[in-house]
Amino acid sequence: MFVYEKKLQYPVKIKNTNPRLASLIISQYGGPDGELGASLRYLSQRFSMPYPELKGLLTDIGTEELGHLEMIGTIVHQLTRNLTDEQIKTAGFDTYFVDRTTGVYPTAASGFPYSAASMACKGDLIADLTEDLAAEQKARVTYDNILRLSDDPDVNDVIRFLREREIVHFQRFGEGLRVAKEKMDQKNLYFVNPSFDH
Repeated sequence: MFVYEKKLQYPVKIKNTNPRLASLIISQYGGPDGELGASLRYLSQRFSMPYPELKGLLTDIGTEELGHLEMIGTIVHQLTRNLTDEQIKTAGFDTYFVDRTTGVYPTAASGFPYSAASMACKGDLIADLTEDLAAEQKARVTYDNILRLSDDPDVNDVIRFLREREIVHFQRFGEGLRVAKEKMDQKNLYFVNPSFDH
């Protein structure tokens, strides 16, 4: 069971609208390496995780990713509130606006809507934890790219916080992978014994 605390994990207070920047940041909402996919990936992987402490790790990080999804949605909303028709047209936000107005919709910056196909859940703890390490690195790179393109200090402050959390998650998944390898029966572990036959 989840308990919802009615505040963001980190405050989001964007002073200036910027629909062009919103159309880039939306990728961390519903893009291939975004927070929606991360939360669903980890909360789905936990069901087949055989070790309680790793199931807890996936649940904790998956739940935190839901909070990050809320933060990204808040950034996009604040960047697109009270837009004029001119801002919509000149910022290149018109194609998004036609379909979504200023609703926060899970999509990539490239315009492709969210797809669960970008989310990996194999049911093998080594495959899943290795995927999770890669997912956190890909999300960090996306945040790096946003920081390269953004000149809004209010946005950058929040993006830096989210980027730091990706690094922490990467470290936790690295520790989790080490724990998994220690717990598994080495003689039946395929990455140690390629002749493994179950």
